[in-house]
Amino acid sequence: MKSPFTGKNMKIVKEFRTLNFRKDSFKILSHLYKCEDTGQKFEDDAFAQLNYNQLVNQYRVKYAIPFPDQIIAIRKKYNLSATKMSEILGFGANSYRQYESGEVPNLSNAKLIQLAENPREFKKLIVLCGTLKQKFIDKLNNKINTLIEEEKVYKTEKQIEDYFFGTSLPNSITGFKTPDFKKFSEMIIYFTETLQPWKTKLNKLLFYADFTMFKQSGFSISGTKYKALPMGPVPDKFNSIFEYLANKDEIDIYYTNLANGGTGEQFRPNKNRKFNADLFSKEELGVMKNIVERFKNVSTNEIIEISHKEKAWIENQAERKFIDYNYSFDLNI
Repeated sequence: MKSPFTGKNMKIVKEFRTLNFRKDSFKILSHLYKCEDTGQKFEDDAFAQLNYNQLVNQYRVKYAIPFPDQIIAIRKKYNLSATKMSEILGFGANSYRQYESGEVPNLSNAKLIQLAENPREFKKLIVLCGTLKQKFIDKLNNKINTLIEEEKVYKTEKQIEDYFFGTSLPNSITGFKTPDFKKFSEMIIYFTETLQPWKTKLNKLLFYADFTMFKQSGFSISGTKYKALPMGPVPDKFNSIFEYLANKDEIDIYYTNLANGGTGEQFRPNKNRKFNADLFSKEELGVMKNIVERFKNVSTNEIIEISHKEKAWIENQAERKFIDYNYSFDLNI
């Protein structure tokens, strides 16, 4: 960004600031441009959004208010428009669409949205809505009954995914995203297709993709939790996740005996499984592509060394802690 006073490129500065949101105060790491000649500081649209996201994310966590991705997922589950969701929940006509776009619901509306996530509770809300036509109600109830039956059919698979990812609500350890096993699996498939990496390198690619996205937007891609282990940052329960995906023929893992007596695991694409880009935004796809470009010619040992220079690893590895996504603002790449 160029200074409006001098036309010169301005320096990026980061400083902790305490800001207010709905009578609550929160500390954020504010990103700004500074004109060296005048000392004036400015935000462009990207920094303004990043700073705002940091602020409201903390408010959402404090009051257990659903995040936009959760709000969108609830509506899509029932194949409804945002306008219809607003009508059923008793909101203003455009309210649900605004909540999906990032506006923060008030506490009472947030509770109704969370209630709607449960198909059995959503049925009750439909009964309480007096403006729906019977034909629409019957169609929607059929959809809800199907969802309830699917819960029974896929219960075991859901339990396995919950074991891998837990049932964490969005917070700073998940990058303020609901942990999304399908999206994380697709990230693994993407890096497997593009780079055919060894396991240790794959773990770092996933870490850098999620944390780089957070650095740019205030949100991770997948909601994955990462731990600081001796070889660098890794997804939680990564071995079990990789084996599960290999057993489902999502990826192929080839094992090689190494000179040091250990076993290397290289990830290769499964011929029957292709990457599904539809799960990702344009920005998320751009981040993953940039990570491939950055590390495609970097060896496993080199990417370990690079990750060991990250503050995210240095300050958490001694106790093997989960890494707070706010460390993304200190990434070296």
